[in-house]
Amino acid sequence: MLDLRKSTTGFVSIVGHRGALASAPENTLPSCEEALAQGADVIELDIHMSLDRELVVVHDFTVDRTTDGTGYVKDLTLAELKGLDAGSRFSPAFKNTRIPHLREVLEWAKGRVWLAIEIKSDWITYDGIEAALVDLLHRCEMVDQVMVVSFDHCCIKRVKDIEPNITTGVIYNARFVDPLMVARSARADILRPRWPFASAGEVKAAHAEGFAYAPWGPNDASIWRQLVEMGVDTLSADRPADLRAILGPRQ
Repeated sequence: MLDLRKSTTGFVSIVGHRGALASAPENTLPSCEEALAQGADVIELDIHMSLDRELVVVHDFTVDRTTDGTGYVKDLTLAELKGLDAGSRFSPAFKNTRIPHLREVLEWAKGRVWLAIEIKSDWITYDGIEAALVDLLHRCEMVDQVMVVSFDHCCIKRVKDIEPNITTGVIYNARFVDPLMVARSARADILRPRWPFASAGEVKAAHAEGFAYAPWGPNDASIWRQLVEMGVDTLSADRPADLRAILGPRQ
């Protein structure tokens, strides 16, 4: 199985964005299944904490866009979240698809595919989410099959401080003066810039210090090819099959 704990120079792995969000309801088990079927090496998903402090897989801070419900994830219990239809807005074919508990996805992925778990954090933060995540990863025996990422680099450092063996990555949407310093400060293993901020020089510098380099976005074949030429380690896609067609079969 793929190992993302170090630079994989010479091999580009495919990250399915929220599963395969162009082909199935994002951040659901059907989306994960579809991403794997389309050739993804890693499945990216997002987590929040419910009112009763359960880790649930959903992208937004509210359920309004992706389900038939309304309200903030933080204000709803797991049972209330599980009662929502997370599929019909994508297509009637996915009616009654449910928001998964992170445990469900971990159990599904174990021994099959890596997960990239993004801790969502903005003006809403979840006290103790890092410890809850690490505890669940240990209970599901998935510590060595995930990378934990976030735009909130303090979250990443807290995860690493709790469990140094978890692969972590810093996501950013900026051109930092010193991105390697940012990664070192967060004790991260992977740099995850938005694609316009990637450069061949930054890739080379990251690899020289043992970091993997994993830009996110876009969904554009010409830009994917440019990023491959830079020597990146992973690329993400809303429809992994499109990227698999460019990169060729799994190695």
